[in-house]
Amino acid sequence: MQFVNVGYFCIAIGAVLVLLGFLGCCGAQKESKCLLIMFFAIIMVIFIAELAAAVVALVYSSFAESILKAWATPALKSDYGTQSDVTQIWNTTMTQLKCCGFTNYTDFSGSSYYSSHHSYPPFCCQSNTTICNLAAAESSAIEGCFNRLLLTLKQNANIVGGIAAGICALEVRLF
Repeated sequence: MQFVNVGYFCIAIGAVLVLLGFLGCCGAQKESKCLLIMFFAIIMVIFIAELAAAVVALVYSSFAESILKAWATPALKSDYGTQSDVTQIWNTTMTQLKCCGFTNYTDFSGSSYYSSHHSYPPFCCQSNTTICNLAAAESSAIEGCFNRLLLTLKQNANIVGGIAAGICALEVRLF
């Protein structure tokens, strides 16, 4: 599975926004009703898409959890340790959140990483043992990243919701 390069995505979004701003400026400078209506229509479509995304995120959050579980565990089993980008993303996640696997260390049982190393990743053990075997991973009882990620999202939900509401209010206020 390929991961989208966020930098390219942000550059593309920025280019679209620059073109959109240029359209609005040209419409205002030339006092062109056609350009201004087109600018307004595009801004309105973006606003409606933002609202729809917020509603979908709120209504289907449990559905998104099940899809994420169905996607992440097989990707972890097959790609962790074999694809450098997937391994780097999981290593960063497990380091930052101090977690192991998606649900716990058992996600690595039967994985390509376990097959090649005959051990679990070091993130799954609290002790500084050289090999993180089954006994060490069980005794460490490190929580899975999914629960830690949900906890982090819940802790920051008010901030994210406030920022989203502020952006929507600003967009409505400008029109």
